[in-house]
Parts: sequence; C-alpha cells; structure tokens
Amino acid sequence: MDERFDLLTTIEYGGCSSKLPAGLLSEVLKDLPLSVDPNLLVDVNTHDDAGVYRINRETALIFTTDFFPPICSDPFEFGEIAASNALSDVYAMGGIPLMALNLMMFSHNRIPMEVFGEILRGGNSKVREAGAIIVGGHTIDDHPPKYGLAVIGTVHPDKLITNAGAAPGDRLILTKSIGTGAMVSGQKNGLANNEDYRRALDQMKMLNRTGAETAVKFGISAMTDITGFGLAGHALKMAEASHVSFRIRTESIPLLPGAYQVFEKGSIPGATFKNQEFTGDRAHFTRGVDYNLKMLVHDAQTSGGLFMSVHPDLADQLVRELKADDPQNRATIIGEVLSESPRRLYFE
Repeated sequence: MDERFDLLTTIEYGGCSSKLPAGLLSEVLKDLPLSVDPNLLVDVNTHDDAGVYRINRETALIFTTDFFPPICSDPFEFGEIAASNALSDVYAMGGIPLMALNLMMFSHNRIPMEVFGEILRGGNSKVREAGAIIVGGHTIDDHPPKYGLAVIGTVHPDKLITNAGAAPGDRLILTKSIGTGAMVSGQKNGLANNEDYRRALDQMKMLNRTGAETAVKFGISAMTDITGFGLAGHALKMAEASHVSFRIRTESIPLLPGAYQVFEKGSIPGATFKNQEFTGDRAHFTRGVDYNLKMLVHDAQTSGGLFMSVHPDLADQLVRELKADDPQNRATIIGEVLSESPRRLYFE
C-alpha cells in the first residue's frame, strides 16, 4: 500500500462533525409520518440512538447505521474509528451487536484501492472485537470517501435503555473525555502535539462495550452516546425526551489533553458553532464558564463516550466499577438531573 496517502487531505469536515446541523434535521423529521406497530419499542420520535423492534418476549432487535468521511490519516485507523462509532449506538441502548453491513463511498480513480481494503480491514477488526460479524455491504463511487456500518444488535425488551428515562435526582455520568473535534482540527492546523492527537485517536477506537455492560448490570434509567451534536446537543435531546432539565458542572467534564489549548488558539471547527446554534437559549451558562469551555461542550465528538443518568445511590459505585475494569476509563459524575424547568441545560 502507498503509505504516503493521507485520508485527511480528502476532506474539509471529517468524522461526526460532517453531520447535518441538528436544527435542520429536526425540522425535516417533524413532518415525516411515524411508523406505528405494537412491537416497535423505539422510533424516531425521541431522537434516540437506534430503532428497536420486539420479536418475542425475550428478544428485541436494535437497528442502526452511521458513516462519515475520514477522521484521521491512516485508512486502517479510519476503519476502526468508524466501526466503533457505528457499534456505539447499539451499546448506548444496552444491547449486544450481532451483525453488520459495510457502507462504503470510495473513488477508485482518486485513491489507491489498497486504501479501500485497509479501511475495511480496520472496520472488521472492531466488529470482531465486539463479538459480531460482517455479512456483506454496499459500495458506490463517490468522493470524498465515507465509511461506516449498518448494525443489528439484540437486547432483552425489559433491559432496553433509552434516552427518555432520566429522573430528577439522578446523577449524570460521562465515560469518555470530550475534545475529539478540537484535536482533529488542531492536527490539521498544526496546533496539536503528536502525543495528544494520538491519545484522541486511541479514545475514538475504544468500544463502549464495557460501559454498556456495566449500565445494564446497574439497571440505569437512561443513556445515550455523545457524537456529532456534542455533549450539549445530545444532553439536550436526552433532557427533552425525559421531560427534565440537567445541571452540568463544566469543571468536572473530562477533557482530552490539548483540546482546551487548541480552542484557545482559535482552531474551532464549524460544527461547534452549528451545535451551539441548535442548543440556543435552551442552554444556560453561568458567568464562571469561559468561552473555550462553552465551545468545548458543543464540540462535535466522533465515537464519543456514553452519557448516563444513574440513580444517586448507585452512581459512585458504577464509576468505581468502570475504572476498576479499565484504569484508562475517564468515567466521571458531571452533574445531576433536575425537575423540568424553563431551560433544559444549566452549565456552571
């Protein structure tokens, strides 16, 4: 393979920062008819992570898809990150990935076919790590390249976790640091050091498997994963679906090393501003939250962590267990659930 080919040279916005603005997407979806079926446990109504369909009393199917342009230079790593990101939607609902289809948009006239193969190999490695299998896929000629998966998982209907179950008094837990969008922007603009950028790539390749298994074990009430709409955008959707408000302490949010410094130097991706526009006046920030932190909670994440609403009596124990299983885990209590109030999100 041509080691000199850099996938980042093909894109302007990579990873989950390439998503359509959440506000535009919500505007379109509100006019579409909803499917009605007594076995359809989760549809698009709550903007959850995936659709869920009950096939019997013991098993429900989780169905999801996700794909995006390159988030890094190396094709194998791009495949790993894109697959981890797609699998995360199954984990966010407490499920177990079962099988997947590759989704690939690729121009053989512009990029060596060896790159195509490396992307697929990277994706397959993560699907296998998840204990699932790839059973085929679909490819079209397109540029810039895009890759991801359509994934089917399983979950017991009684153990399904959605984004609509957060209750007042619950603690809010985040399992990965934020700042992946910042670090990719910093890398492209020469503002991130190699060690910090490598740490961001390694985090994006990390499956949310352990977090999901622990969440199911503790019987948590609500969960989502943090991706393209940033921490603030996904928290907003979860609060709205649950008819509650959230208080989030910004000093408790784990940040990727170097992410704050990249934003301080002015390298803020366009997706961050789109996410900020989406949350708008539904998010309140106290004067103690500086500009860079305000922007970082809107930073578009790729293959981000799980965001959980946990009963207060279980929160500390859950965090301890996650860190005992993986000392690198950044699981942290970052806030609490409030009764529904004029604003959905309160950052302090």
